[in-house]
Amino acid sequence: MTFLRHELTLLLAAVMFLTRLPVPAQADPPDDQLARAARHFPVVGLIVGLIAGLVWLIALPFFGASVAAGLAIASGVLTTGALHEDGLADTCDGLGGGATRERALEIMRDSRIGAYGAIGLILSIGLRWAALAMLSPWTGFAALVAAHAISRTMVVATIATAAYARDDGTAREVADGVEGGEVAITLILCTFIACVSAGWAGIYALVAAVVAGGFVIALLIRKLRGYTGDGLGAVEQVAEIAAIITLAGALS
Repeated sequence: MTFLRHELTLLLAAVMFLTRLPVPAQADPPDDQLARAARHFPVVGLIVGLIAGLVWLIALPFFGASVAAGLAIASGVLTTGALHEDGLADTCDGLGGGATRERALEIMRDSRIGAYGAIGLILSIGLRWAALAMLSPWTGFAALVAAHAISRTMVVATIATAAYARDDGTAREVADGVEGGEVAITLILCTFIACVSAGWAGIYALVAAVVAGGFVIALLIRKLRGYTGDGLGAVEQVAEIAAIITLAGALS
């Protein structure tokens, strides 16, 4: 019971960090709690995917695929408080407009959105919307669950493979990194969720997300010498786009 209680506490910490869902706050949590909770990020993705998937299934008979896809994506954005979309926009602005590492980091701290950020958001929402609208009710549900779980796994991969680029920030609490065993647990959880929800197509989506997310990680390391909280959001978004496009192609 102590083990289960500990893992539940970590899961709730992960839910609190990645979503706006109401969870009970823990008094005086340990400093490394969020880093340890990272192994539950795919489960948080599963929860977000289930919410978006249910909205998709409910809306589809009334509004058709295009509107239902938009509502499903909107529900995911609301559930996370646009955490990852905000990170993508800031990262696009920083990497696109910052000639130096220092300038890029400065731009990424600015809450105002620029042209690069706006274009990044349009492409992110548009590509996911179009891909989901291609699918039938239950394949769309499966794609949402798998894509959300896979994309959160790439956040853990970023933490495990790159250094933190700032001295402070929203991702400072996970900057000490995750342990090798936790990365393995995360990958196993993600693969299980992807396969159960989407079958072999889930594996294809995972590979696509690793390639696309890995490109963003490499770009962050080259330009910023590591990741930021915004960078984690960018990795998640690119991985989610790659996963759901792959699933749309494989399942439609």
